[in-house]
Parts: sequence; C-alpha cells; structure tokens
Amino acid sequence: MKHKLIIIFFIGFILTGCMGVSSTGIFGTGVSVATDPRSLGTQIDDSIMQKNLSARILLMNKNYFITVKTKVIDGRIFITGKVNDPEEKLKLTKLAWETQGVRSVKNDIKIKEEFNFKQSAKDLLITSQLRTALVFNENIKATNYQIDTYKKKIYIYGLAVTSKEKDLVIKEAKEILDVEDVIASILLVNDLRIQKN
Repeated sequence: MKHKLIIIFFIGFILTGCMGVSSTGIFGTGVSVATDPRSLGTQIDDSIMQKNLSARILLMNKNYFITVKTKVIDGRIFITGKVNDPEEKLKLTKLAWETQGVRSVKNDIKIKEEFNFKQSAKDLLITSQLRTALVFNENIKATNYQIDTYKKKIYIYGLAVTSKEKDLVIKEAKEILDVEDVIASILLVNDLRIQKN
C-alpha cells in the first residue's frame, strides 16, 4: 500500500508540473518559454506528451525513473538510457509510439553490461565538460540541449536556432578529450511544424 501511495504521488507530481518562466522536468532541464522558438501551443503539447510518457514509463518499471531519459521536441520523442535486455528496449519503444501526438521515436537505449565505475565516471566527466562548454559559449542556447554519454559516445538532443549553432554544438562535443563519437539529433527551428511569430 505504501509503495502504491508513493507511485501515485510521483505520477501526480509529474502530471501537474507547471510551465512558468522555464519548464524544468524530472528528466532534465527544459527550455525557457520566453526564448523557445517553438510556438506556445507546441511547447504545451510537447510538455504534455513528455509528462504522459514519463508517467507511463514509471508505471512500467519504477527503476526506469533513474535509468531512462526522454525528451520531446515538436512531437518527436528521443529516448536514452540503459535497460537490462533487448525486450525492455522494444517495450519502451512501443510505449513511446503509443503516446498520443507522436510524430517519430528515436531510441538510443543501450543494453546494460557489468557496471564499470571507471567508464561511468569518464562518461559523467564528458557530459559535464560538454554542458560547461555549451553554457559558456555565448553563441549557443545551452538550455535547448539534453546530453547523455555512454561509453565515450555523446548523444545530443535539442533545438538549434540556426545551422551555425547546430554546427557549434557538434564542434564543442568533438573537441572534448576521449570522445569516440557524437550522435546529434538536433532539430533546426525552420524544421518545426509551427514556429513562434
């Protein structure tokens, strides 16, 4: 009974998140409403899809709260994280496609291997270095990007105002020491269905 109450509390918390000056969710920093190039309606639709998907993932397995991250941009769902077996990865992909309003799903979930503290620490360091580089680069809106690193491969999801900004983000990622690959899923504002006027 106690576990059900806790799960209901978390679901309620996730579903009742407000969108004020910035939209900050449990799975990462959001995008500032005032500077987000998406229309307000698209931002709200994406936020609802994000909360809906997050709640359903949490109901599927409470351990996913820590191990799986999602991001919704213009109806496109991006999923990263680690699961125990390929069947779980397929279930999460199916769950994402069942989300109302979804346009596409990009699944970069990896299958867990034996825990390697050294590798995990290195991945965390790479993510932190890139996040810092984006924050200090005045030509990049750092809050528009979500970063995940797995085995020295950086996964970047976000929304760039210009192709120059997109190229700068990728360049910053490639300049970090020990990075083996950069997988960027960065949309341009011009690619959005509905844009802010």
